[in-house]
Amino acid sequence: MSKFNRINTLRNQIFIGFMLVMVIVLALVSFFTFGQVSILLRNNAEKHIQQTAVQATGKLDALLQQINTLTAQVAMNATTQRLLAEETATEPIRFEDRQRLQQEVRKYEAYATGIRSLELYTADFQRLLPLDDIRLTERVSSEWIDRVDEEMGRLVWFGQDPQNPNGVIAIRSIRLIDKSFSHAGYLMVHIEKSYFELTDATVESEMRESMGLFDKSGKTIFSDFPAGADSRMLLSHVGESITIDGKEYIAIQNQSEATGWTLAILTPMDYVTEGISVLRTNILVSGGVGGLLFLIFTFILSTMITRPILNLIKAMRGARFGTLKPSPITSRTMEINELNNSYNQMVVDLNELIEVVYQKEIIQSRTELKALQSQINPHFLFNTLEAFYWELEDKGEEELAQIVVAMSGIFRYVINKTDEDEWVTLGDELDHAERYLKIMEMRMVDRLSWRIEVDEACRQVPVPKLLIQPLVENAILHGVEQRVGPGTVMLRVEPSSRPGFTRITVADDGPGMDQEKLRSLHAVMRKGHVSATKGHGIGMVNVERRLRLSYDAEAEGLEIRSEKGHGTTIAFEIPNEYGSEMKP
Repeated sequence: MSKFNRINTLRNQIFIGFMLVMVIVLALVSFFTFGQVSILLRNNAEKHIQQTAVQATGKLDALLQQINTLTAQVAMNATTQRLLAEETATEPIRFEDRQRLQQEVRKYEAYATGIRSLELYTADFQRLLPLDDIRLTERVSSEWIDRVDEEMGRLVWFGQDPQNPNGVIAIRSIRLIDKSFSHAGYLMVHIEKSYFELTDATVESEMRESMGLFDKSGKTIFSDFPAGADSRMLLSHVGESITIDGKEYIAIQNQSEATGWTLAILTPMDYVTEGISVLRTNILVSGGVGGLLFLIFTFILSTMITRPILNLIKAMRGARFGTLKPSPITSRTMEINELNNSYNQMVVDLNELIEVVYQKEIIQSRTELKALQSQINPHFLFNTLEAFYWELEDKGEEELAQIVVAMSGIFRYVINKTDEDEWVTLGDELDHAERYLKIMEMRMVDRLSWRIEVDEACRQVPVPKLLIQPLVENAILHGVEQRVGPGTVMLRVEPSSRPGFTRITVADDGPGMDQEKLRSLHAVMRKGHVSATKGHGIGMVNVERRLRLSYDAEAEGLEIRSEKGHGTTIAFEIPNEYGSEMKP
C-alpha cells in the first residue's frame, strides 16, 4: 500500500492521463486525416480552378466590352446617324454617301483587333455596307433580328456565324439620337474566333489548364482541349472527373452574363492530387514525433508544476480577503520561480495602481468641486450691470445708462439654463431685437437708423428663441456697414396673406447682391452649412435650418430678394398656432 501511494502522485497522474489522451487523439486524428486530407486538397484545387475561370471570364468580358464600345461609336457616328435619318425620311442614300460612310467605318476597323468586317443595314434590312445588295434576312434568321429589336440598341451576341464557321456574329440596333432614339437600322460585326483566345499559347506545360468557349447552342468558339475531348460531354459533367485519351481531368465551367456563352476549363487530375501522398506521410511522421515529444514534455512539466504549485496557491488565497501580499516562497524550478516572481511583481503593481487610482479619484473630485465653484453666476453679472446703470444715472450719463440696460436685457434674454424658454413670443423677440439695435445705433452713431413696425395682434405668436436677431445682425453687418453713408434697417411683423400665418420681414438699404452671389447664397442654404471662412450667409443658413427643424413642413424657409445697389430684403412666414403648447 505504501508502494502504491508512492506511485500514485499528482505528477504520475498528469503524465498517465496526458499520455492516454494523446494516444487517443493521435489515433482519431490519423484515422480522420487519411480520409479527409485528399478531399480538402481537392477542394482547394477546385477553388483555384474556379478562380481561374472567374479571371478568364473577366478577360472575356473585357474583350466583349471593347467590341461593344466600338460598335456603339460606329452607331452614334455623325455620318451614320445622318444617312440613316435620311433613309428613314424616305430619301434614298446616294452611292457617294455610301462610299463616304464606308471610309468612316474602315477607320474604326483599322484600329480594332480581331474584327473581320462591320456590316450596316437599314431598318428594312437593305445593306449599306459593304457596297452590295444582300439583305440582312439572308445573313441571319428572323428570330435573331427579333431578338435584336427587343434589346433596344444593346449589342446582342449570337455566337458562330452560320455562313462562316471561323467567325462570330454580334448585332445591335441603331437608334437615331435626334429623333427620340427611333429605330433606323442594324449594325452587324463579324469577329474572328482567334480574338477570343483566352490562354497564352506561348506557355507549354502538361499541367496547365485547357480552356474552351462555347456559344448558347454549344458550338465551339475557342478551344485548346485535347483532341479527344467532346464539348457536349464536358458541358454535361461539370465538377466531375472525366477521362480523355486515358487521362483524368476535372471539368469546371462559368457563364458570361453579357453573352450567355459558357467557359469550360479542364484541369488534369494529377495537378489536383499532386502531393497528397507526400502530405499524408508528413502528417503521420509529424504526429508520431509530436506525440513522443508531448509525452516527454508532459513528464517534465508535471514534475515542475505539481511540487511548488500548492505553495503558490496558498499565497494567492490571501487575495480573496482583499489583501494583496507578495509570496515569500521560492522554488528551485526556474519556471515556477519566475511565475512566483511575476505574481509578486503583479501584487506590487496592483497595489501601486490602486494607490494611483485612489489619488486620481481624489484629484478628480477636487477638480470638479473647483469647476463648480468657478462657474459664473448669471445673477452676479446682472447685478454688476445694474450697478453700472445706477452709477451712470448718478453721473448724468443717461444714454450710456440706457445702453447698459439694453445690454443687461440682452444677456438676460440669451442666458437660459432651462428648456422651457426654447419657444418665446414674437413680442419677446422684437424687444430683444430692439435692444440689439439700440446698442448698434450707439456704436455706429449716425450711420444707422432703424424702425420696427409690428401689428400688435402678432405679438403673442409663438416663435423659436433667437430667430430674428441673426437676420437683423446680418442686415447691419452686410448691409449698412458696407454702405457709404448712413443706412436704414427696417423690421416689420404683419399678418400674412395666408390665413393663420404671420410674416416677418427684415430689410436694409445696403449695397445688395448681384444675381450670381444670390444664387450662391441659395445654394449654400440648400446645402445646409457654410464654411466659417466665407462669413456671409452663416446667420441666414442657421435661421433657415432652425425654421425647417422647428416647423417641419409648415414653414417654407427664408425668402430672399436683393438687387445690386438697392439693398436686401429677407422674409419668412410662420404659423400662428405652431408651438402654442409651450408655457408662457
